[in-house]
Amino acid sequence: MYQRLRVPLAVLGLSIVLGGVAVAQLGDLLKAGGVAFAVDKFGPDINKALNKLTKTPEDNTEFATKVVPIISGGGGKQVGACQVMGPIDAVEKVKAVAQIEAKFGPLGIRIRALIPIAAKSISDIRRVPGVGISGLVDIKI
Repeated sequence: MYQRLRVPLAVLGLSIVLGGVAVAQLGDLLKAGGVAFAVDKFGPDINKALNKLTKTPEDNTEFATKVVPIISGGGGKQVGACQVMGPIDAVEKVKAVAQIEAKFGPLGIRIRALIPIAAKSISDIRRVPGVGISGLVDIKI
């Protein structure tokens, strides 16, 4: 009797494990897609809210601000959003912010770099000079 059940039980167990992995990946995809949607749809509104919060004048002719997605170095997925600030022509070139993490020193200190880049891909990091990060946006999905 146990011999006949061994294969179906193994198939069932494998299906449960693979199904759990697929659901976890689907959740990550939905979160990344949600962040992308929120930044594309509400980026200008979020930018105005950040400018109001920080008392940054909207009619400034010396610099500009913009909300762009943060792209993780681990998988190239959109993991958040931030506001960048700098010269108007430079800010227009920024398409995303690359997030790169590493451990530093014997204590295992975690460091994270946020780099304004001119592409929505982390494979070709081209920093946009003169642009910095002026605000972080938490998007709960």
